[in-house]
Amino acid sequence: MRGNLKLRLIIGAAIILFSYVKYCSRTDTNEFTGKKQHISLSTEEEIAIGLQSAPQMAQEYGGLHPDQEAQALVDKVGNKLVNSSVARETPYQYDFHLLRDPKTVNAFALPGGQVFITMGLFKRLENEDQLAGVLGHEIGHVVGRHSAERIAKQDLTRGIITGVMAGSDVGGGRMAAMVGQFINMKYGRNDELESDQLGVKYMIDAGYNPYEFIEVMRILDEASGGQSVPEFQSTHPSGPHRVQEIEAAIKANGYVK
Repeated sequence: MRGNLKLRLIIGAAIILFSYVKYCSRTDTNEFTGKKQHISLSTEEEIAIGLQSAPQMAQEYGGLHPDQEAQALVDKVGNKLVNSSVARETPYQYDFHLLRDPKTVNAFALPGGQVFITMGLFKRLENEDQLAGVLGHEIGHVVGRHSAERIAKQDLTRGIITGVMAGSDVGGGRMAAMVGQFINMKYGRNDELESDQLGVKYMIDAGYNPYEFIEVMRILDEASGGQSVPEFQSTHPSGPHRVQEIEAAIKANGYVK
């Protein structure tokens, strides 16, 4: 029994070490943000993943919304943000989609430039500047390569979980899975703060009022009605700290009302 346990520990440690070395060896500096990242995908792969996943994601929210006027506004604001900022220098193909779902309050971006907003969120926005805040934030995720970075992090986490499970009992494997989920969740929150900062800059570059993005936070709080949390908030945590960070980003970019 001891021999089997020792062998399992050696195998588990080897798997974890291999996963960690593989993760650390894939380091790249994002030329558009200056941030060093662990990335396992090329930009071409990011674009391909986004294009392939877009139809399925749209279908999950009831498909594209038939209101062409509303879609035209989403396109107008999204393209203005891209063309007025560093986003236009990236290799990504930006497409903006208004989804039919009237109840779900959400917006998200796929790797490579596919950006989505639900009618449930769109209809709550009060002006074009607020729409720019939402779309600018999602463009920030694309430019920041957050999806590609998260995929690499999840690969590392899976390797760690596999290694722990190989070298321990079922209970240890469950604990490793819980730790892995916590690691990835914390990582996502850092992405949100960076996307807020990038989104604020893109809003200012395009001539929008960045303080309206703070109003979006208020709208999201009101949308919850003190009951269920809007899906956007579950994936894009809000609160006083986030508002303070947005205000700091506005000031750092020299914006004056």
